[in-house]
Amino acid sequence: MKRAGRLIEKIADLENLQLAYYKAQKGKADKREVMEYGKRLQANLQNLRKQIMAGEVETGNYRYFTIYDPKKRLICAAPFGQRVLHHALMNVCHRFFEKVQIFDSYASRIEKGTYAALERAKHFNRQYKWFLKLDFRKYFDSLNHTVLKEQLHSLFKDRCLLNIFESIIDSYHVSPNKGVPIGNLTSQYFANHYLAGADHYVKEALQIRTFVRYMDDSVLWHDNKEVLINAGLSLKQYSADELKLTLKPFCLNQNSRGLPFLGYLLYPDRTRLAHRSRIRFVKKLRFYADNLLSGVWTQKEYQDHVLPLIAFTEHAEAKEFRKKIIATEIDRSL
Repeated sequence: MKRAGRLIEKIADLENLQLAYYKAQKGKADKREVMEYGKRLQANLQNLRKQIMAGEVETGNYRYFTIYDPKKRLICAAPFGQRVLHHALMNVCHRFFEKVQIFDSYASRIEKGTYAALERAKHFNRQYKWFLKLDFRKYFDSLNHTVLKEQLHSLFKDRCLLNIFESIIDSYHVSPNKGVPIGNLTSQYFANHYLAGADHYVKEALQIRTFVRYMDDSVLWHDNKEVLINAGLSLKQYSADELKLTLKPFCLNQNSRGLPFLGYLLYPDRTRLAHRSRIRFVKKLRFYADNLLSGVWTQKEYQDHVLPLIAFTEHAEAKEFRKKIIATEIDRSL
């Protein structure tokens, strides 16, 4: 594929930087660092423009915190000015990352996402007898800087742009030459792009057409389990040789036993909430209700959090469960 060039001017364009600022501050306008940045908005954007044009940007100085939903993760929050930079980069570069994605890759893509991946998985799960579920050990922490930089050099040719990407990559590591920070917009794109070659390997070299990937969670389907085992072994070798990644032990089973995917259990004829998703729903609903009752949140803030939580359960056969838990919380709050 021909490498993309002449992008740095578009990224540094003030209209693009204004758009990047708008995206970065969305939902965070009342944060102190956002308000401070906004007080000198034009001066800050002009300074960012100069940095981008020189290919020398500020990176690092992350603020770290830990989340436990759905599992323990260390999150890295970049300073607000860097978040503006990340949006400016991806406003322009998104379409070039998009060009190398297969149809059935669903993370960090417009009009894709969790529920589109879920529906596609349901479709395949109804058609085939066996599934092979794969994911990588400590995926974000294991991304190899050298491999990632080589991938980006194959996609872009602007030296200034590549300098910026490399500066962002070098600003963080878990072990020498490994890891990207969870929380950066650029990390989402880098991590999704990192497996694009593996996607094509599955589809084209291994000839597995029934395949869905959401970030590092992948599922392959077939009526012959030996085909899936061989595909898994081939992909394991490819991942080790080409990507320096380690696959976790395979999850191979008949779909009648239930496919665990994105917080759900998929069967050929129905979809249930996974056990951990049920626990998460109960804990989250109680936490949100406590925030409302104690005055920490307004009614609108409560609704903004509760509605997506309920929507998640509506993609499974969970109506009675949902009603029971909501009724329990209402009784508790009276």
